[in-house]
Order: sequence, then C-alpha cells, then structure tokens
Amino acid sequence: MGTPERPRLSVYRSLNHIYAQIIDDLSGKTLVAASTLTKAAKGKREKSSGGNLEGAKHVGAKLAALAKEKNISKVVFDRGGYIYHGRVKALADAAREGGLVF
Repeated sequence: MGTPERPRLSVYRSLNHIYAQIIDDLSGKTLVAASTLTKAAKGKREKSSGGNLEGAKHVGAKLAALAKEKNISKVVFDRGGYIYHGRVKALADAAREGGLVF
C-alpha cells in the first residue's frame, strides 16, 4: 500500500506491452504513469512490440524521470503478482538506475 511519503509503484504487463504507475493509495490518485504505448516510447523502439526487455527498460527509465520531476524518490514496489524476472526485473532495475529507491 502506498502512502503520500512512499507511494506504490505498480507494474502491469500484457503480452505486447508493459505499464507502470506510481500511486498514492490513501488519496486514490495516480501521480506518475508510463507505458510502451506512449508516442515517445514507440518512436525509440525498432520493433513495434513493447513486450520485450528494451521496452521495459525504457518504461522504467521514463517513470523514474517523471517521478524525479514530481519530487518522488522513495516508492514501494508492487510487482502485481508477476515473478520478479525478465521484463518486470528490467523495469525495476531501470527505475532504480534512474534514482528511485525501493
């Protein structure tokens, strides 16, 4: 559960895309969101699919940059029941490299 001091980073992955958002559960608001469906993300990829490690890394880095703009540095990681492996791990590692602390 996310709080205003430490919001929740929630990850959802589908077959073709990956989505991540930072949520304050007490107010019920999404503070920051990123996915492989955004126009900026589509332009950076060679393949049309976001369901790969490259897309997940891009989403994690973008989410960290957006969080930094909103002065969010500490989050609680919610992997959404997915195994911490592959795309979920790549997204988390990229977000950590971008400055987020889990």
